[in-house]
Amino acid sequence: MGKVLIIDDDQLFRSSLTVMFEKEGYQVMTACEGEEGVELFRKHGFCLVITDIIMPVMEGIETILRLRELNPELQIIAMSGGGKLMAEAYLNTARLLKVNAILKKPFSFKELQEVLAKLNT
Repeated sequence: MGKVLIIDDDQLFRSSLTVMFEKEGYQVMTACEGEEGVELFRKHGFCLVITDIIMPVMEGIETILRLRELNPELQIIAMSGGGKLMAEAYLNTARLLKVNAILKKPFSFKELQEVLAKLNT
């Protein structure tokens, strides 16, 4: 597989996702917010980024825009559990930015595997 970057402000969720991706054979790095994620992407390059939408410092929509500037072909999965609005509202915004997939939190390992299978075809 390749290298994946997980960007999420929830440490427990980052850890859970790390385990899921490692089971799929990916090398994983994590960031707790978008600005840190963009810097890691600049330094290391990744084949896939999975980012939360609602985060402090730099939220997911801006993170996606910055990553697209750096690599328009980068595969990006956006995820959200919602906030002041329902998760679908945030994910629809991400969809407009042409992310490769969206996942509504919480999601299962099986759902993640299905998304990864679609991205790798």
